Amino acid sequence: MGGEAIKKDIVEVDNKLPVFDIPVTYNDRVQYWIKHFQTAGRHDFERWLARSTRFTPFMLEELDKAGLPKDIIYTAMIESGFSVNAQSTASAVGVWQFIKPTAERYGLKVNWWLDERRNYVKSTQAAIRYKKDLFQMFNSWYLVAASYNCGEQRIINMMKKHGTNNFWEMAQLHLLPKETIDYVPKIIAATLIAKAPALYGFRHINYQVPYEYDLATVPGGTDLHNLAQYLGVSPVYMKELNPDLIHGFIPTHVHTHKIKIPKGSFKLVSKYSDALAGRHRL
Repeated sequence: MGGEAIKKDIVEVDNKLPVFDIPVTYNDRVQYWIKHFQTAGRHDFERWLARSTRFTPFMLEELDKAGLPKDIIYTAMIESGFSVNAQSTASAVGVWQFIKPTAERYGLKVNWWLDERRNYVKSTQAAIRYKKDLFQMFNSWYLVAASYNCGEQRIINMMKKHGTNNFWEMAQLHLLPKETIDYVPKIIAATLIAKAPALYGFRHINYQVPYEYDLATVPGGTDLHNLAQYLGVSPVYMKELNPDLIHGFIPTHVHTHKIKIPKGSFKLVSKYSDALAGRHRL
């Protein structure tokens, strides 16, 4: 899909009344964050909007398959600004900002050479599994978001101690960390703006084209820089397709590993892999 097609889609959505599939509460805190994104946070929000279209087609499809609300994608906007390389002070990583224990609990590999939290395909699927579990616990998308931010056990403890399962009540009583109290209004504000950007003064956004790629299984010892040179593409682009390969290569002790490759390059990559595997057998 080209950039013009993306812009056309955004304009068409913008000219219709937005439809929401999570509850949308409009209160003082939501209003505050809308104003923030329109003013002091405007530059950041414009970058988030521009980057979002690289990932949202895939994410929306996965959420639809899982039967979850599609507006969950705006959690990723607030978590990371749709950056695969985002890293928080609490060592949460990737588009969905997983900490290592939660990532591993939901099947993501994190080690010295591979960090699947940076793989937006695998991390989106893990986030969907996690959010499904959270919704089964709380039956409230606001509490799902709050628990995603501060941990499910903290929400469970507050519910038991204070006898409420209402996020806004918890926020009003200051039972949650300030970051969590602001987290849900931020997501609601981001959802409102992102679904009708022009309505909130966001025009002429340079929306990025969705990632297009093929998948190929390559042997251990594959170096993305060397592979890129062999294919005649930018090494930066190869690393961009595979940010989960922390050092840009697959260790020789790994038998095979699946990577993203430029669309249409499968035969060349197979030839490169065969040659590399042959050298390792010598």
